[in-house]
Amino acid sequence: MADTGLPNRPETPRAVSSGERGGKRTGVPHGSDPGSRGRTTIADGVVAKIAGMAARDVPGVHSMGGGFARGMGAMRERMPGAGGKSVTSGVKVEVGEVQTAVDLEIVVEYGVSIIDVAGDVRENVIAAIERMTGLEVVEVNIAVDDVYLPDEYEEQPERQLE
Repeated sequence: MADTGLPNRPETPRAVSSGERGGKRTGVPHGSDPGSRGRTTIADGVVAKIAGMAARDVPGVHSMGGGFARGMGAMRERMPGAGGKSVTSGVKVEVGEVQTAVDLEIVVEYGVSIIDVAGDVRENVIAAIERMTGLEVVEVNIAVDDVYLPDEYEEQPERQLE
């Protein structure tokens, strides 16, 4: 069959002659890797979700986002139909064609080594993004905005006025 000269046009199947080894065609006109036939773009939101999920999976990370982001997230969770928890709270990304950079705001649990948790978060986020998107992660900046103290968040009983 002659090459049509049209890029990315699938060829019609043809009968395999007995001279071809193992029934496979040799000399395929488009002999390049199928992955190079077209373009894939990955939205910033996709990378942000991957980073947010990967960061939350690390033991010692209590939540994501600064004080304001957490407050808005708590309000969003209480509103019916508002979508619940945001996976991207506390996550900012810049995505280029082959590289990405990530900024994270986290709250760690009291008693954990912040340096160890930050290192584990960085490692997990880089591995997840590179494995799932193929993008090179050039940096993961982590801001620890708070330490979670269990008794700080327990509901305080209302004081009665005398």
